[in-house]
Amino acid sequence: MKIVGSVIARIGSKRLPYKNLLPYQGVPLVLRAVRQLIESGRFDQVVLSTDSELIARTCMAENVSILHRPRSLAEDSTPSIPVFQHIMEYFPCDIHVNYNCNFPECPNAVFDEAIKICKKHGESLSNPFAVWAQSRECLASYGDPLLITAVTFNAPKVQNIDIHDIDDLLLTHQKYQEKQPW
Repeated sequence: MKIVGSVIARIGSKRLPYKNLLPYQGVPLVLRAVRQLIESGRFDQVVLSTDSELIARTCMAENVSILHRPRSLAEDSTPSIPVFQHIMEYFPCDIHVNYNCNFPECPNAVFDEAIKICKKHGESLSNPFAVWAQSRECLASYGDPLLITAVTFNAPKVQNIDIHDIDDLLLTHQKYQEKQPW
């Protein structure tokens, strides 16, 4: 069974420009996520889907396959499912697992749970929404990409802050880094 892990990272965040390149504990969010997927040892291949050469170059020293995402799949309103289908088109697999780099604190056990539930039900999504997995069959026959069909599971050790703006990023730093005098 081939399992592909992915990180999807656009350059065009409106609320927090260059969000995916901003550091968390000294490492860009996107690079941290790519490294975690690789270092977890749970994936046959790790893919970075991006519309940005800058994001790609930030991660290219890692053992990651880089997939250029076309503009049509990089708009603010683009749902994730078509992006996942694009990944599977170029990197066929039995199970696709996406790790959302907006949640930099996520234990590897969440990947295991997502894969286990996906094998049984075809799709799984952690709560908070850090890890989302789909079988090949699920992605091939997905209906409305806005009507998520995933079996959700609680992942209490995932940070509960979805980083979308500077306040979210700062709060995540404050919550997970050692206290330093400011």
